Amino acid sequence: MPAKNQAALDFLLTRRSRPAKTLTEPVPDRATLEQLLTAAARTPDHGKLEPWRFIVLGKTAMPRLAEAAEKRGQSLGLDPDQIAKGRSQFDQGHLAVAVIEIDRKVEKIPTLEMTYSAGAVCLSLLNAALAAGWGANWLSGWPSHDRGFMTDALDLADNERIAGFIHIGTETSTPPERPRPDVPAITTWVDR
Repeated sequence: MPAKNQAALDFLLTRRSRPAKTLTEPVPDRATLEQLLTAAARTPDHGKLEPWRFIVLGKTAMPRLAEAAEKRGQSLGLDPDQIAKGRSQFDQGHLAVAVIEIDRKVEKIPTLEMTYSAGAVCLSLLNAALAAGWGANWLSGWPSHDRGFMTDALDLADNERIAGFIHIGTETSTPPERPRPDVPAITTWVDR
């Protein structure tokens, strides 16, 4: 029987994201954040392509990003509620890491596998922050899917896109547990 890491298993069985709007200061310092990023980078990566990178968004960057989201939303003709929602994560944020997916254009490795790896980095960073005692939340929203925002606000290249914004800070409240999937109902066992 393999050796069990019960503490890690217990953490994974009870982990819970913290709403970004409930996160406040203090936030991790640079050394702490580098450790969390190092943990996040230890993720499945077919071909060792590193099809992702990090952009750390500090508190002083947030007003610029909020304004960029609002301007972009207005130029797209979005309704005011959509615009407000798009900018709110930056208005309320103190620290976030933008995980940037990079399409490496490698013939033997499908782009979709690079997307999976970038998503795994997002979850790994989220879990690393939670395991280290911080509150954390993975957000996206229309700005993260809009090419104009990606280019204007974050200067992303054409082969890059936002996989997610991982907000990290001190939690001010613990959210109630929410319903979880009925694993037997969504599991098929194939024995032959």
